[in-house]
Amino acid sequence: MLGCAEQEEVPLNLDPSVAAEIMDDAYGNHPRQKIDVYLPANRSTDKTKLFIWVHGGAWTDGDKSEFGQFKPWLEAELGDYAFVSVNYRLYNITTGSNKFPNQEEDIENMMEYVKSRLADWDVGSDVVLAGGSAGGHLALLHSYKNNTDGLVKAVVAFFPPTDFLTFYGFNFLTTALLEALIGGTPTSNPSGYANSSPTNFINSSSVPTVFFHGTSDNVVPIQQSQLLENKLEAARVPFLREYIQNGAHGFSPTVNQDLISKAAVFLKTKLD
Repeated sequence: MLGCAEQEEVPLNLDPSVAAEIMDDAYGNHPRQKIDVYLPANRSTDKTKLFIWVHGGAWTDGDKSEFGQFKPWLEAELGDYAFVSVNYRLYNITTGSNKFPNQEEDIENMMEYVKSRLADWDVGSDVVLAGGSAGGHLALLHSYKNNTDGLVKAVVAFFPPTDFLTFYGFNFLTTALLEALIGGTPTSNPSGYANSSPTNFINSSSVPTVFFHGTSDNVVPIQQSQLLENKLEAARVPFLREYIQNGAHGFSPTVNQDLISKAAVFLKTKLD
């Protein structure tokens, strides 16, 4: 894994009875390869699970601070969890740097780093990987494709792209972005599109999945989640999904709070 071996792991000597925050913890050498860690009081490796949030922003924008808008609701619903919010390298439209799969690789490296820190944090190895939009795509891709150690036990995605082949051509902006991000079209670079699509890696052993999508989303069409639903059903993977009638690409605080509550109930049945 790029960068992981070069990180010097310093013992933290944290008191597990006291809540702690570790900001801008580096999992690699690039300035974007950092996480924020939120550890609850009275945590233990026996009972404390970990919820990791991957931000959205079309793989070109966004920041781990996005997690702040969901944090109070998640803490209220998932009282026995610690939380991590993730930054990753962003594709630069102007220079063409950090094409995919740099973002996928960053999530892999971040997960390896997190795994190495669980004991220091006094947190168990039940991990939920989650994200919205591009972050939801990255969460799904890792959980289905790269979760070879089984660290991720469930995945949560808000309005995620799930299949780049069918996402391509949705509109002019989507087409231009994917051609630049992946490098070519589905015809000229079919493996790039296939290897970046979470639904291509679903099988009967895939982790339980939660996903939400608005029926009027004009950024990521709801068909992306419908395709995900069909693949999960065919593989008999447990899932919870809700389609928000007239919902756009992003939900109101009331809807988000309700969806997080429903996700928490599902996660409790699958992870406890």
